[in-house]
Amino acid sequence: MRRLALKGFTLIELIMVIVIVGILATMTTDIITLPVKSYIDLERRTTLVDTAEMSLRRMQRDIRRALPNSIRVTGGTEIELIHTIDGGRYRAADGVAAGGLCDGGTGKNDTLEFDRNDDCFEFMGSLGAFDPQSVDGEFLVIYNTSTAEAYAGNNRVALVNSPSPGVIKFSSKNFSKLYDHSLQRFFIVDTPITYSCSDNELRRYDNSNDSSYTIGDSPTSPGKLQAKAATLSCAFSYDEGTATRRGLVTIEITLTDEAEESAKLIHQVHVDNVP
Repeated sequence: MRRLALKGFTLIELIMVIVIVGILATMTTDIITLPVKSYIDLERRTTLVDTAEMSLRRMQRDIRRALPNSIRVTGGTEIELIHTIDGGRYRAADGVAAGGLCDGGTGKNDTLEFDRNDDCFEFMGSLGAFDPQSVDGEFLVIYNTSTAEAYAGNNRVALVNSPSPGVIKFSSKNFSKLYDHSLQRFFIVDTPITYSCSDNELRRYDNSNDSSYTIGDSPTSPGKLQAKAATLSCAFSYDEGTATRRGLVTIEITLTDEAEESAKLIHQVHVDNVP
């Protein structure tokens, strides 16, 4: 009888195959998972940066439109300002150029009067964003400084609809002569804006939809969420500047997500405090 040939593999060969397959599987896993993990990490960091960047851009836009000398920082985590819609220059003196728009055509009451009650004045040039004939909760501010302070209201008055597009009409007000600026500047404002950073959230508050609100009141709106993270912290600071140097607002936001990825952004915004 012929002897049958035995075919198969030994235990050592089996172990070697298992080891080689394990090594190849580990290499393949690393090749696949590392790029995927890097992509996920990059996407997470990008989300954090985008969230902070959009918030900073919104704050920067509001700060640049702030009424001069109206920026206030509280505790390094809250910043408040009065939003400016428009501005211009009031007439310094009556004359043939005056249109008589406030007094029915005589041309003798088109200036802004100080140290006496007044309710109307003609402005020079034109306004871009504000329509004097369609007033909706706006205020007139004259010469805003630390001594003539819009939050307190001594240099601020509510506007009313004007009979002409060339004049500003407002509730009767006695402005002190101390507010008569050499450049005859006035500002049209609507509402204060507050950014508050707490409970790992950054929120923006304004009272533009509250008809009973008056500047100087605390915000009554629930606030709009600007940024949120597992951990979010802010640091606001304000350098008022000097007569020859503009003010500077520094905004710092740090966000950390659940995976402990962090992003920290810092913006600095120059502000003009010359009233």
